[in-house]
Amino acid sequence: MVLKSISFSPFEVNDQGEASSLLSKDSGLFGIIRVMNQFFKNYLGQFNFERLLIELLNKALSLVLVYIVFLILNQLLTRIAQKTMRSAFRFTSQNVGRQKTLIRLAENVIHYTLYFILCYWVLTIFGLPVSSLLAGAGIAGVAIGLGAQGFLSDLVNGFFILLERQYDVGDSVKVTNGSIRMAGTVVSFGLRTTQIRDVDGTLHFIPNRNILVVSNQSRGDMRAQIDLPLGANADLNQVREVIEGVNQAYTMQYQAIKGVTIQGPQVLASGRFVYRVDLIVENGQQTALYHTFYGLYQEALVQAGVDLAEAPIFPTT
Repeated sequence: MVLKSISFSPFEVNDQGEASSLLSKDSGLFGIIRVMNQFFKNYLGQFNFERLLIELLNKALSLVLVYIVFLILNQLLTRIAQKTMRSAFRFTSQNVGRQKTLIRLAENVIHYTLYFILCYWVLTIFGLPVSSLLAGAGIAGVAIGLGAQGFLSDLVNGFFILLERQYDVGDSVKVTNGSIRMAGTVVSFGLRTTQIRDVDGTLHFIPNRNILVVSNQSRGDMRAQIDLPLGANADLNQVREVIEGVNQAYTMQYQAIKGVTIQGPQVLASGRFVYRVDLIVENGQQTALYHTFYGLYQEALVQAGVDLAEAPIFPTT
């Protein structure tokens, strides 16, 4: 049996056994076209382009269908989880922030699970041995394991944050990790990250493993400390009478105020002489009530002719 192999050379042999270039017969562009035509006939003619096109279309259609199923399941399971948990919360004493936290956590679990299934389906469609990849152990497995350490740390720390109720969605918190400090409102809590919106609107995504110290300003009543700068000739008895008059006239109008304590004259570390008043208020209201009552005290003292210092004192809460 004689085996024939397909070969191609830009030279052809004539009857006398002399080789001549194909490009020499047709100079310039026509010679190049002839060479390329011969190449496609000898090599690309072996491929079944019809079958290849059908396979590509099948895989593309499968990917589209899988993605549609993923979107439907994501929406359906998320709505079922939200409805089920809201119904269950009616029979519990969970506050609104805690309810939002648990609902967001359930949504995260659903999303991560469905994304894992989606990746599995995509790899299966392309014919990759997913089972062998998952069961295999070696350098790749070690590398993945090392890379997953951070992810697992996020999950573990997030679990303890949830279990210990360090904060819930809607809480005003300060997060500290060494020299890094962030303050704002918790807008989302997930398995891997916590989202905190700053006072200027910036949204911070913080991995749970980086949350070491949490200062929660939404648990219990807070203090709004008002320091009124006084001059050297201020009458302290008159100042106290003015402040008590303001308290009697306005504190009953604000349900968020739980109590008022007049600390009296104080000397700050900077050497300034102030008259201190502490407002005990509901969490989240301390800043607004500080500005409101600072203005009321200031206006009343000015009308009473009390000697006041010119330099302002910034709030301490």
